[in-house]
Amino acid sequence: MPRRTEAKPLCLKVGNRVRELRQERGMSLQDLASAGAMSKGQLASIEQGLAAITIETIERIALALGVPSLCIITFPADDELNHIVELARKLPKGERRKLRKELEALTTHEPPT
Repeated sequence: MPRRTEAKPLCLKVGNRVRELRQERGMSLQDLASAGAMSKGQLASIEQGLAAITIETIERIALALGVPSLCIITFPADDELNHIVELARKLPKGERRKLRKELEALTTHEPPT
């Protein structure tokens, strides 16, 4: 994995998002690195926005964090849709189903059941 000397804006956003999700779960760098089958240095470089990462790396990190891969590249502060995705991610699974049904009803103009 190539390492940069200066963080690229998108890589930095992804790195910050990984750090945020890792800290939300109370995981250390070493915990996540081990769970994601990578070195602590590699993960630190990712969080600093200095590593060019692949889709496979995003998938490994997401699995280790227990989130869908999309959550690694969704930035809640960017726009309303990303913020809604983040709020939905934090709901318990049963509540997510209810929310999905309500959203489906809104988008098809049918009353929720």
